[in-house]
Amino acid sequence: MGGEQHQPSCFTGNHAKASPPRRVIGVSRLDDLNRIDRALDVAVRALEPFTPGAIEATMKQADDPVTAADLAVNDVLLSLLPRPGEGWLFEETADGTDRLGRDRVWIVDPIDATREFVQGIPEWSISIGLIEHGRPVAGGVCNPATGERITGSFETGVQYTGHRPATAATSLADAIVLASRSEVRRGEWERFANEPFTVVPTGSVAYKTALVAAGRADATWTLVPKHEWDVAAGAALVLATGGWVALPDGSPTTWNNPDPLFPGLIATSAAVAADTARLLRTPGRQFRSPTTPSRVG
Repeated sequence: MGGEQHQPSCFTGNHAKASPPRRVIGVSRLDDLNRIDRALDVAVRALEPFTPGAIEATMKQADDPVTAADLAVNDVLLSLLPRPGEGWLFEETADGTDRLGRDRVWIVDPIDATREFVQGIPEWSISIGLIEHGRPVAGGVCNPATGERITGSFETGVQYTGHRPATAATSLADAIVLASRSEVRRGEWERFANEPFTVVPTGSVAYKTALVAAGRADATWTLVPKHEWDVAAGAALVLATGGWVALPDGSPTTWNNPDPLFPGLIATSAAVAADTARLLRTPGRQFRSPTTPSRVG
């Protein structure tokens, strides 16, 4: 697969690049990435019978749509990714406690931003994350609607395939910040209206975070709770490039938790990490903590 390579890079300050993850003996990272790529290929083929914008959805909860396409992709990924001894956490598969004792866990969202998929908005994605010893180490995010794919790991850096131009921001002042489309619609980004950076409303949080890792955006943060399957792949990719991933209060993330719900997430490139941290500590800019998780964007 062709594309542009982004190698890991370190940066200084309070958000220094994490130390290398502890490896699982007998496991090849290239094998992991090949497995991710193959799984994304098969998932895209599984979507061929379905037409975004012309598919019915049912509601798992009041604001949580699911389609036959979600379930079809879930089934093929569940059959391809976990091997004996590995755990899994898939959005469309019942969760259990077995994964909590596993060193390696696949955390997957078959279609992130199902609402955009149903509406025919090309901002949904397939998201595959791999966790080792509680740390995200490899991931792959594919947006079939735009032909973009971002894959990578801590050891290999990140590869981007697509046609979106790269960013060149050296500070938050000239950054492209991807925001949840639904959060913008609800007015939750009005607090940043006078900031100099460019806000671009976008759907899937997995897609937004992966674009940061690929150097096609500089930062994204979500103001509402997200599940681990929404953000595991993107977090692995951002960390693989030396970027910053944190909870809304700036604390580091932990993964494969008994309750896989985060209060929100920050993900930035190394270049804008310190500026973003300062901004989100400023009175009036802090994250709110809604009690009801959003499943959109």
